[in-house]
Formats: sequence, C-alpha cells, structure tokens
Amino acid sequence: MELLTPGLGFFVWNLIAFLILLIILRKTAWKPILKSLKSRETGIAESLATAERVKAEMAQLKSENEALLAKAREERAQLLKEARDTKDRIINEAKEQAKIEANKIIADAGAAIQQQKMAALTDVKNQVGTLVIEVAEKVLRRELTDKSQQEKYIKQLAEEVKLN
Repeated sequence: MELLTPGLGFFVWNLIAFLILLIILRKTAWKPILKSLKSRETGIAESLATAERVKAEMAQLKSENEALLAKAREERAQLLKEARDTKDRIINEAKEQAKIEANKIIADAGAAIQQQKMAALTDVKNQVGTLVIEVAEKVLRRELTDKSQQEKYIKQLAEEVKLN
C-alpha cells in the first residue's frame, strides 16, 4: 500500500522542488511568456480594430457607391428626358414650319389661279367685245331692210368668226 500512498517526506521534497521550479520559471520564463502573450493580445486587438475600421470604411464606400449610382441614374434619366423634350420640340417646330410653308404655297397657288382666271375672263370679255363691235360694224355697214335677211347675215357672220 505504500505505493498508493506516498510518504510525507516524498511529498515535502516534491513540494520544495515544485516551488523552486516555480520561482526559477517566474524569474526567467514567466515574464517573456507574459510579454509575448500581452503583445499577441495587443496585436489581435489591433487587428480586430483595423478589421472593424476597414469594415466601416467598406460600408461607407458601399453607401457612397450606391449614392453615386443613384445620382448617375438620375442624371441619365434627366438627360434622356431632355433629349426626348428636345426631339419633340424640334419635331413640333418642323411640323409647324411645314404647315406654314404649305399654307403659304396653297395661298400663292390660289392667288395665281385667281389671277390667271381674272386674266382669262378679261381676255374673253375683250374678245367678246371685239366680236360684238365687229358684228355691229358689219351690220351697220350693210343696211338691211328685211328682218330675215338680217338674221341670215348674223348667222353667216357668226360662222365666219373663229372662236379660240
């Protein structure tokens, strides 16, 4: 049973050896180990802070990027609207100008037709007047006493006159 229960002397010597080893380790190894743990903890904390800062910057950049995209979409929509408005305005102006030109051409053509009509009527009136004067002159030159002879002569003169 001695194997299962150690003796008091063995226990004391083990305790003394452990305390000596603990003091030696505390003087020589404990400080560097704690220092490296502290520096590692500081490095990890700095890395976490840097990661958080980068994450915040990325979120800010993402929001700025989305804002720029929204602004670009607005500007594109505005440019398209202005282009459509300009196109519609140009088309309407061209239509209006074409209507004005067409009305002017129609009015000029109507005036020309009216002028030619008046010239033709004046020419016909002049020809009729000339014919009447010629017929009257011929009738007066020939004094006819008989009415039937007079009608016969008028018919003959009417056939002689060439109408254009």
